[in-house]
Amino acid sequence: MRVSVSSAASRGRPSQTRLRVRAERAKLTKRMALLYVFLVVPVVVLFIFHYIPIYGIVIAFKDFKINKGILRSPWNNFEHFRMLFANMYFGRIMRNTLLISAYRIIFEFPAPIILALLLNEIGSMAVKRTIQTVSYLPHFMSWVVLSGIIVEVLSPQRGIVGYVYRLLGRDAPNLLMSTRLFRPLLIMTAVWKEVGWGTVIYLAAISSVNPELYESASIDGANRLRKAMAITLPSIIPVITILFILRIGSILNAGFDQIFNLANPIVYEVGDIIDTYSYRVGLIELRYEFSTAVGLFKNAIGIILLLLTNLIVKSYSDYGLW
Repeated sequence: MRVSVSSAASRGRPSQTRLRVRAERAKLTKRMALLYVFLVVPVVVLFIFHYIPIYGIVIAFKDFKINKGILRSPWNNFEHFRMLFANMYFGRIMRNTLLISAYRIIFEFPAPIILALLLNEIGSMAVKRTIQTVSYLPHFMSWVVLSGIIVEVLSPQRGIVGYVYRLLGRDAPNLLMSTRLFRPLLIMTAVWKEVGWGTVIYLAAISSVNPELYESASIDGANRLRKAMAITLPSIIPVITILFILRIGSILNAGFDQIFNLANPIVYEVGDIIDTYSYRVGLIELRYEFSTAVGLFKNAIGIILLLLTNLIVKSYSDYGLW
């Protein structure tokens, strides 16, 4: 009986291990208190600028009047969505958006993977860091600045392209006004801007690969290419998969900043996308509710594609977002 009473009493009191864990946790929390304080600022900013404005989505379903406000504006029975789908330009902007996004996935998505694999084979750390710095420097420059550089380089009168054409005795074309070359120029400049930044993620994944795998492959006589294809690439497949799923989810984001700064009415036939059209209608024509409806349509398509892609990937592999 005494044994059972003592055991019951011991079950009622926290064990020494539990007390020790709680004390260590309290000590760690106290030591990290300043970091928690710093964390409050981004959380508050995120809540104010990303979560509170979500209620404004309701204007996509209303005939929004500024003097009446969001809540008192009348409902419009999905009129803005009907206008979007019945618009004469809807087919063109959807086709351009999907094509440009597809080209970005085909050419831009693999580029940082290839560069990361190549950089991983460079033995000199100084050379590797130099290439990394040069390659990801354009990422920190806005498209406003880069588009100015691109326009000057491709200018028929002032640019390098125009100078080369004049040396050859030919009239220089304006490449940014060519409906045939505008999309390839978009993809090439996008790869140039973002390839280095994407490489950082894959190099971080490569650094976690077990070095013993490379040693074993060397003993078996594998060359560098064989090691990269049989060890390095399969080891970073989980990271590639997650980033690919996220990229498919944003397939309707074809690069507003880039196209807005490089496009002109002559190339709208091949370069006008959902975002640029929404900007012209929503902000220039002050039809905020229509622009909101377009944005809501994009996000709905994006979340559907994200869920479907994740489901398909999970059915064929062990990788996924959740």
